[in-house]
Amino acid sequence: MSEKVKVLHIIKSLGRGGAEMLLPETLKYHDKDKFEFHYIYFLPWKDQVVKPIERNGGKVTCLSTSNNIGISLKVPALVSYIRRHNIQLVHCHLAWAGIAGRVAARLAGVPVIYTEHNNFSSYHILTKVMSRLTLPLNDLTIAVSADAEQASKQVVAHHKLQLVLNGVDTVAFQRGTHATDLRQRLGIPEDHIIVATVAVFRKQKRLDNFVKVAAGIATQNEKVSFVLIGDGPEKATVEEQAKQSGLEGRIYFEGLQHNVKPYFEITDIYLMTSDYEGLPIALLEAMSMACAPVATNVGGIPEVVEDGVSGLLSPAGDVAGLQEQVETLIHDKNRRLEIASYARKRIEQHFSMKKMVQELEAIYYQFLAVV
Repeated sequence: MSEKVKVLHIIKSLGRGGAEMLLPETLKYHDKDKFEFHYIYFLPWKDQVVKPIERNGGKVTCLSTSNNIGISLKVPALVSYIRRHNIQLVHCHLAWAGIAGRVAARLAGVPVIYTEHNNFSSYHILTKVMSRLTLPLNDLTIAVSADAEQASKQVVAHHKLQLVLNGVDTVAFQRGTHATDLRQRLGIPEDHIIVATVAVFRKQKRLDNFVKVAAGIATQNEKVSFVLIGDGPEKATVEEQAKQSGLEGRIYFEGLQHNVKPYFEITDIYLMTSDYEGLPIALLEAMSMACAPVATNVGGIPEVVEDGVSGLLSPAGDVAGLQEQVETLIHDKNRRLEIASYARKRIEQHFSMKKMVQELEAIYYQFLAVV
């Protein structure tokens, strides 16, 4: 086929969330001699990955609005864009972008694929209702984890559901390739173990529990520091909690970072305290950079972290369990390094970006009948 296949990704925002970060990362690996990628998002203040997409050849447009209802009202504009740019396939991400995108694709007469990045059962009631009404319009729903796939079976016909595991660029996310003076800049002593996380500060991430774990460890061990990377509506609350817990000088809130690799470079233990997840990209990146993971046993996390081998898992909300596991890795360096090594191998073997993109392109060709 001589002309490039035009694919339009539709997503709620282009901030630094996991689903959003996949777009510039997958674009690096896509065959841009065969595909032309367009991107539409709706929340103009969440635009951190616009430039990375554009640097890799993507065409980005913001149909500005401020909420989910506003997104649903952008269907006519989406139809117009699809027709004006001769888009041949629409690929939607996240619930409300999916709701609007699949309706627009159907009206424009082009195939539509939707990636389910989360567990359907965790959605707000209105989101569930609107999703149930429109999900049958998808030609295919892609689940990023077996957990997301199982939840999607409640609302998606089995023959229209496919598992494609999230991936990470294992070449870019590799320990020892990112020289950094970050430890010195933060003032963290060389002999300190660093426990870190990357997350959007919202309730599902339970960063209040991260602070509780940190506070418990800090009282017992003077040579551990804690780093949180990210921003969001819960940040001020979590910062105040850390202050009240006496963690000043031991915990660092680094805000939103365009490049998280230097942080992974200095991280010994990657701690996730979420109540629910899909298949978290930041976890894949941390493991790819040989950070030893301690995480809650929720969503797609146990599909990545083999408990006791490539990480340690505790039930959601089990602060004492998480603290005990982190302390185990603090005190047992050999086990920590062994788990970190297995974490890297796990990602290399099963969650590479190259594998993910190959599977996506095969799906695109399937629905375009391209040979």
